Amino acid sequence: MFFRTDLALELKESGHAQLTQAPCETIEKNRCIINRITVTENIAETGTAPGEYVTIEMPSLSDAVDENNQCLDVVAEELSRFIPSQGEVLVAGLGNASITPDALGMRVIEQILATRHVNKELARITGVDELRAVAAVSTDVLGNTGVETAEILQGLVRQLKPDAVIVIDAMAARNLGRLGKTIQLSNGGIAPGSGVGNHRPRIDQDLLGVPVISIGVPTVVDAATVALDLLGGHALNDDEKQTAREIVSPNGTAMFVTPREIDLLIQRGARMIGMAINTSLNPCFSPEDFELLTK
Repeated sequence: MFFRTDLALELKESGHAQLTQAPCETIEKNRCIINRITVTENIAETGTAPGEYVTIEMPSLSDAVDENNQCLDVVAEELSRFIPSQGEVLVAGLGNASITPDALGMRVIEQILATRHVNKELARITGVDELRAVAAVSTDVLGNTGVETAEILQGLVRQLKPDAVIVIDAMAARNLGRLGKTIQLSNGGIAPGSGVGNHRPRIDQDLLGVPVISIGVPTVVDAATVALDLLGGHALNDDEKQTAREIVSPNGTAMFVTPREIDLLIQRGARMIGMAINTSLNPCFSPEDFELLTK
């Protein structure tokens, strides 16, 4: 039985045949554990595409304060490895602002300093002439707009011609212990909704024609996964596992579990990711500078 997860690290830990031998580098820095996994082939059933997947595990975003932006600096440093050194960047927040566990992407966009519209003379006289051109957009969801996120981004890329696109979205995890304390970065693109079984067109370099960097924080776990863990899932046969899944999926509707402190998790996660994007794109300013500029 396949358990839903958007984390390449969890797929590797679960013993997935195509990821067991995938190269993995693990380092520790600033209270964070960084795992870098290189995937060389497409794993269709999991939605994992070829690319590098960086998983950063840190103290819980809802329980611990990031003193001196130590974890933020780690995220910014890892993100900088994926972003082209020059050129305009489009930052896109995915998700649904009306559903808290799915609001991460749109909350991150509120933290991004958009600079594409600032002309050179205005930038010079205000002292921000060193800022890189950045555009930011919240795409919302198909149910609200009637337009696929992939279609929105295709249109924007065609018009703006950025050198890279950064997309942010909430994710699903296999392990309850990773909710709100894990950030995944990848250059393998992203399939919105895959973690909760609502697969939408994949957003990657093949689709947009420019590098796509995805950033996500797991905010939900499949309820069936939790139920099976409580029942000692490893000791159950396939029929028993399927029965357990049906019990926690009334009328075939999948249910998901999210932390009680999800509001705080989204708030702090959005701030960390937003400021990490800002500082990786424009390292001449600090997170505190960007907080002043975005208020």
